[in-house]
Amino acid sequence: MNKITVRLMEEVALEVSMRRMAVFLAVLIVAPALASAEQNWPGEPVDNHLYMSWAALTQEVNQWADDNPDIVQLSSIGQSFLGKDLWMVVLSDWSMETKANGSAKEIVYIDGGHHGNEYLGTALAWLTAKWYINEWNAQNEEAIKVLQNTELHILIMLNPDGNDFDTRHNQNLTTTANPFASEPVPTGIDLNRNYDHYWDDCSPSDPFAPGTGPFSEPETKANSHYMNTVVQDADLYVTMHTGVWIMLYPWGKWPEQPPDWELFHGIREEVNAGISDIPIQNANQGLYPNCGTSRDYGYGVMGFPTFTFETDDDQFLPGTFEDVNERLGEELDVMRYLIDNIWYWRARLVVDSLTIDDGKVSFTIENQGRASTQNATLQYVDGDKVLWESDNFIANASSSVSVSSGGFDEDGGEWRLHYQKRAVNSSQWVNESVDRSPEVSTLFSESVETLLWILQAGAIPIFVVAFAFWWSREEKPFDLDDEVPLEAELVE
Repeated sequence: MNKITVRLMEEVALEVSMRRMAVFLAVLIVAPALASAEQNWPGEPVDNHLYMSWAALTQEVNQWADDNPDIVQLSSIGQSFLGKDLWMVVLSDWSMETKANGSAKEIVYIDGGHHGNEYLGTALAWLTAKWYINEWNAQNEEAIKVLQNTELHILIMLNPDGNDFDTRHNQNLTTTANPFASEPVPTGIDLNRNYDHYWDDCSPSDPFAPGTGPFSEPETKANSHYMNTVVQDADLYVTMHTGVWIMLYPWGKWPEQPPDWELFHGIREEVNAGISDIPIQNANQGLYPNCGTSRDYGYGVMGFPTFTFETDDDQFLPGTFEDVNERLGEELDVMRYLIDNIWYWRARLVVDSLTIDDGKVSFTIENQGRASTQNATLQYVDGDKVLWESDNFIANASSSVSVSSGGFDEDGGEWRLHYQKRAVNSSQWVNESVDRSPEVSTLFSESVETLLWILQAGAIPIFVVAFAFWWSREEKPFDLDDEVPLEAELVE
């Protein structure tokens, strides 16, 4: 063994010793915080921030399911590249299949941990689930109302391999992205560039490893499959990350505002007015051009209203260990607002008035939701057969619109509204029954109405003529005292 080899071995040994000492000192520094937060966050300090291993998460979510079978359902929706289960926690009041009024519960979809080393994003997903479990058990009215009317589907850790290896990418080191536009060496795949929405179409401005093709990775394939088969009716999708303190809405590829800009701008105004000062922007403008993301897939393909929730980046600074309940309290308040108001995150059309006059149908629509809709119609149907359909109309967010369409000559059917939940092309179409009977104008009713109008309009002149005639016929129309002569009488 030569001197150079010995020297290298000594340097390696010294470096290992220094790293161990650094970790030991970090544990000593944060020991009080860990002691107080241990029951809240099952994590450990790694690279100056707290992380929760996949094993700790597995133990935690299984304990939730065992202790709270009335509101917690746990399942694995697939496995990571290295074979770790992807745990899905679904929260709702399972004693009720629907809302109390019989309508379907709203659906919220949340995922965290696309990037393995973004631990605060994973923590926010975990904390959201934990808050509703704890507050349900504490009989909090807000939590009870939400779980009776909503299903919360929460995938806390999508990238358990990257999480445990403390890296952004997953551990698929056998493949790499396009070497002309991405990393030239295998580094794993960036799961948040692996979705089938303009996949790998932002290069060279977005040089991350997107994989060999859309959904080439088992993690994203499982996530998209769940979106398309279980939560396809979701009216809110939030994906949680860490880096800068911001909330991003579509699009990542383009700087233009999305079709549902009214919805996203309205949410921004309410959040910033009373909950948090967190910036809320279009992802392309607020961050940088990014393609193949779960956010834009959720909006552009699934039609969900979507946000990327980026928690603060202080986790990478020394001495920033803190209980996640305190660190992420403001972000949790924003999540509670989004979940509490999910009913409004789509168009909600209601027929205010409906009349039929000589084959012309006139109606007024109120949009109680905060998303616009276009290409909407009022239909008269017999089962699935459309007997008559109005002209297309647009209903802007929180507004009313009046529409008239001719050609109606049907009977034996029912009225319904046919429209998209949101303005984006990928949004889901809905058929909703109209609980209102039309006011029908017929020839007989028109005749009666005309006669009544004539009588009302002619009542005053008829009365005047009759009174004048009566006056002229009476010698003394008013019964006055005989001893008081009228000026018109002659006095002898």
